[in-house]
Amino acid sequence: MKKVLIPTKLDTVAKTLLENHGRYTVAQDDKTDPAALAKAHPDAYALIVRSEKVDAALISALPQLKVIIRAGAGYNTIDTKFARKRGVDVMNTPGANANAVAEEVVALMLADARFLLPADASCRKGDWEKKAFMGREIAGKTVGIVGLGAIGRLVAKRLGGFDVKLLGHDPLIAPDRAEELGVTMCDLPTLFAQSDYVTLHLPENDETKRLVNASLLGRMKPGATLVNCARAGIVHEDDLRKIKAEKKLRFLNDVYPKDEPGPKSVADIADIMLPHLGASTREANLNAARRAAEQLIEFDDKGITSYIVNRDIPAGLDAAYADLAFTLTRLCRAVAGRQAQLKQIETSFYGTLKPFADWLLVPVVAALYEDFDRSLSSDAARRYLRDRGIEYTARETDASKGYRDSITVDLIVGVDADNLRRASVRGTVAEGRPMVARINDFDKLYFEPAGHTVLFSYPDRPGVLGRIGAALAAAGVNIDDVRNPHDSGGKKSIAILKVNQAAPENLLRQIAEQIGAERAVGVEL
Repeated sequence: MKKVLIPTKLDTVAKTLLENHGRYTVAQDDKTDPAALAKAHPDAYALIVRSEKVDAALISALPQLKVIIRAGAGYNTIDTKFARKRGVDVMNTPGANANAVAEEVVALMLADARFLLPADASCRKGDWEKKAFMGREIAGKTVGIVGLGAIGRLVAKRLGGFDVKLLGHDPLIAPDRAEELGVTMCDLPTLFAQSDYVTLHLPENDETKRLVNASLLGRMKPGATLVNCARAGIVHEDDLRKIKAEKKLRFLNDVYPKDEPGPKSVADIADIMLPHLGASTREANLNAARRAAEQLIEFDDKGITSYIVNRDIPAGLDAAYADLAFTLTRLCRAVAGRQAQLKQIETSFYGTLKPFADWLLVPVVAALYEDFDRSLSSDAARRYLRDRGIEYTARETDASKGYRDSITVDLIVGVDADNLRRASVRGTVAEGRPMVARINDFDKLYFEPAGHTVLFSYPDRPGVLGRIGAALAAAGVNIDDVRNPHDSGGKKSIAILKVNQAAPENLLRQIAEQIGAERAVGVEL
């Protein structure tokens, strides 16, 4: 019998499923400190937790531990690297709380539209203020959904019965998949300008931090509503504070920089604020518990490893090639255009990399999707792409091309409703460092993709590189390295410059206008 330790307040369905299976004994106790519980059960084979901290000390206290399962998506509280050193697999249960968050969004919209919270307080005091709480209906309104991942798609489904018009923005979901949800895709400025409600469902990263700023907020309709159940850093608080007052916007919030007691910086601008209750439902708890138990059983009985988030590099594969696949894909996405609608991914893995094609798909997907972890399996990567309607092709490679151990990543994106564009990047590893050999028709580049990089594609003519360098210098941006080849036809040139700092988007646009560039992008590699 394998012992499973559950030191958390988790639905008992996990305990029931495991014990009914017949191969497990379960010790579940949310009252005792996990360290004390581990001391009492040093023979535990598996550990199922929620947000409890699982550090090196706790793992070391369980010498027979082989599996840790986070009943939920985020696993930042688990020392996954130390677990791997000890031969312990770490899993999570992504998506278990997606419906809970989606329903919370709808609940916030309804509660605010009908003034349910202040009306309740007023009525309890004995007042009868029907005129003061004249509300509005959601039916007939336009709702903009920024981010159509698991939660965003469920928000669209849940709002389907409200007779609303749905707009969406997500360059990483296929348009036909959005159409199946009844969502009309558009750019962010259009979404913010046309929506009565805007709900955010994005990860927080360098590209999305303070994405919702004065530029977008200023486009919102007077009296429109912004809902944030995603991440606090996506919204520029000061810009919202100013424009909210000017346009009488409504702001409904459930996320903060830290989940902890104490004053909150948005208290003066949030019309409704909740203590991060998105995943706090009995059903979400039950779903996470059930999935944790089912994944453990499938792992032991069938060897299914789809949800392991701290996998080893397979024997025979240099980890540098996993990093290469990730970096090439990030670069290819920048070349294709970050806001262009992704439709298809094609890869080629040459030489000794061919047997690892499935494994190398994982860093490709992780480079495109912030919420997909590089430690997951190829099965999880393929499922993730299918859910978003993205077609993936692993091409057969031709050894006669002589590319040896190299990787090619192609992204096919939609320029508009009728036209597609392909971006293609090939690279390899030389002396332990990634090298980009080709971008589209520009071959033999051999530059190291690292740090701040800017790229300009333009009609070939003398003097352009000097103008680019002068414009960057005038802005205080120093050039560390340059590649400036022609394409195979000799009609176009590409300038790839490694610089000492990120070049602002407005600077890139200005340079592009000055030199007549077809493409101007900056990317951190």
